[in-house]
Amino acid sequence: MDTDPERALALTYAGARRDALAALLALDQTLADVVRTTSQPAIGQIRLAWWDDALRKLDDAPPPAEPTLQSLASFVLPAGVPGARLAEMVEGWDVLIEEETLDDDALGRFAERRGGRLFAAAAAMLGGNVERADRAGQGWALADLMQHLEDDDARVRTGTMARRLLAGPLAGVARPLGLLALSARLDVASVPMGGPKRAARLAWFGLSGR
Repeated sequence: MDTDPERALALTYAGARRDALAALLALDQTLADVVRTTSQPAIGQIRLAWWDDALRKLDDAPPPAEPTLQSLASFVLPAGVPGARLAEMVEGWDVLIEEETLDDDALGRFAERRGGRLFAAAAAMLGGNVERADRAGQGWALADLMQHLEDDDARVRTGTMARRLLAGPLAGVARPLGLLALSARLDVASVPMGGPKRAARLAWFGLSGR
């Protein structure tokens, strides 16, 4: 069960694709955990390489006894999203390991490969405007990264990029993805989690899609 209440809210709007979206988000969290628990870059890259290979193999072989891979094979691949496409998300997370300095180019590659690929894959299953979903996903990824950066300069630049990407219209984006993007937009704007203003804004989007 997802312990993030706003992510859980987004999942409630996924309908028949709820398990598929949950599997995509679980993959993202699993890759995040690899990076978070890596102290030696070379080891981290080996672990990410394992995931890259395992995801690509889903297209040709049954999944191993690993819960995230099994969920992807059960719910995401049948929805038309191949393992090779999912593996592109690994490249985004690898940026955080291979780059000593997160310049704007590195942040852009991270955003595109992590969030953009995740939201585009989800949009392929959920429907809606894929281009807008991709852009929103990039902003979502950067808004999340911003909250975990210790370097002030990198955090400010990441927040600026996230704010620009999330400023685009969410109309036409599948409701679950729009809610995730809106949650990220509120994070960047420092709107307190659990506050009435935030709750009301999310509820209105859930009802109206705007």
